Amino acid sequence: MFLPKGITSRRFLSSSLTRSSKQIKQKQPFLFSGSRTSPQHGFQQPPLQAGFPFVKIFKYALGATVFGTIATGAFLVYKIYQEGQPVDQVPQAPFFPDGQKRKTLVILGSGWGSIPLLKNLDTTKYNVVIVSPRNYFLFTPLLPSLPTGTVETRSIIEPVRSITRRTPGEVIYLEAEATGIDPLKNELTLKQSTTVHSGHSGKDTTSSKSTVAEYTGVEEITTTLNYDYLVVGVGAQPSTFGIPGVAEHSTFLKEISDASTIRRKLHDIIEAANLLPKDDPERKRLLQVVVCGGGPTGVETAGEIQDYIDQDLAKWIPEVQGELKVTLIEALPNVLNSFNQKLVDYTKQVFQDTNINLLTNTMVKKVDDKTVICSHKNPDGSTSKLEVPYGVLIWATGNATRSFTRDLMSKIEDQKNAKRGLLIDEFLKVDGSDNIYALGDCTFSKYPPTAQVAFQQGEYLAKLFDKIHEVESLKYQIQHPAQNQKVESLTRKLDRVEKNLPKFKYNYQGALAYIGSEKAVADLVWGNWSNITSGGGFTFLFWRSAYIYMCLSVKNQVLVCLDWVKVWMFGRDCSKE
Repeated sequence: MFLPKGITSRRFLSSSLTRSSKQIKQKQPFLFSGSRTSPQHGFQQPPLQAGFPFVKIFKYALGATVFGTIATGAFLVYKIYQEGQPVDQVPQAPFFPDGQKRKTLVILGSGWGSIPLLKNLDTTKYNVVIVSPRNYFLFTPLLPSLPTGTVETRSIIEPVRSITRRTPGEVIYLEAEATGIDPLKNELTLKQSTTVHSGHSGKDTTSSKSTVAEYTGVEEITTTLNYDYLVVGVGAQPSTFGIPGVAEHSTFLKEISDASTIRRKLHDIIEAANLLPKDDPERKRLLQVVVCGGGPTGVETAGEIQDYIDQDLAKWIPEVQGELKVTLIEALPNVLNSFNQKLVDYTKQVFQDTNINLLTNTMVKKVDDKTVICSHKNPDGSTSKLEVPYGVLIWATGNATRSFTRDLMSKIEDQKNAKRGLLIDEFLKVDGSDNIYALGDCTFSKYPPTAQVAFQQGEYLAKLFDKIHEVESLKYQIQHPAQNQKVESLTRKLDRVEKNLPKFKYNYQGALAYIGSEKAVADLVWGNWSNITSGGGFTFLFWRSAYIYMCLSVKNQVLVCLDWVKVWMFGRDCSKE
């Protein structure tokens, strides 16, 4: 072998092996890891991975999802624990530490106006007493879901005592009904009726004879209660509009007991119809469910019942499939009359697709035990008599004043011309009174009788009573000035506060309604300049999300979600109770 001058064979072999080793080291990363060695700089580049940005984004998204899930779960556990623990409250007292009298504020009712007032009020500034014969708050937007079992009763109620034990100041709850009032003496008359049961039903399963007699009686306790300020939030009762037979033969949908009655009647007519042959006219009549009222409550009730028929009863009671029908009667030309016309038309189309019989321009004139007798307005303007047979009749329209509201109106001079509710001013104060306020459905004003209005009125009154307490505190300080306290500055401050007392301003946020078949309509307001209307499956998800958000407590939110998941997984059962 020829070697250049000065290079020995050992040196040549050594240099050759060194170069070969370097070449292998340079090629190995390229062959196996996809990296290369820079010949100019002599350093190894980091390995390149296919789709590197997407992998990084996925890792971040997965981490954020896991963290968010854990954080949300921890927050829910904390809120549920917090709601389940009563707080330390400032006890009620006749006077404040500085000697000022602590006024007594009495709140009547446990509905959409009274409960937001109680939750937002600084209860350390008053001796607060809440009076209601119903010892829970009912989330009425989901009431149409109760008869079909879409949600359970306990999921949409919140006990009043749970609310009163979470306020900063002590609140006294009295389960009673206000039956009378003396505005001159600032005195209420309360009555509490207790049903007393002795023994059981008297039926012995092993014998046809009754072994234990049942005694049912009613014990009444009547008392009086004085107040310095009174808030009337007793709501309204269903109105029959004086139509003969409505009170005797229909079922209202106002309370939980009404929903239970509707469910029992619905299954009663199914089981009764199953005893009759298919060609029997009485069977056809029994399997007719009629809902009167084309507002949100009536529309949602009809939609929920039709869902129950199509998704559950048709599967478990196939004998009545195709025979059990739902009819909705509305006196006006359209259902959901306050909604955008496009949503009204969409609702009609969904009803047509789901076989809900819609009768508009149809006014109920009389109801007997088997038939709804109506006057139907024809397209040419003429009217015709229409008889609608029914097995179950649900009345979901109209409000009427309660007896306490009428009693109060009769005892205040400025209220004697009021017919449909208490007349109130811009501060929600009852006309003709200095210390009585009213909110919600028991009032008659320019605002619609909706839960949205009552809720905002309750929040407003909580702020107003804070300002009223500030005014009274300033007046007391002016009359009993402390050392080095300037009366002139207190007087100027008092004038400013009295002049700037806020007036109630209603902020309309829109309306929602479920129309069946997992579809809903939404007529919303975005700020002061834009209306948003939508309908369909996506709106149904928004409808559910909005109602979850509106639930009074985290417990209710969780329970309602679990009810919906349960129905999605297992369906609704077909038991009577």
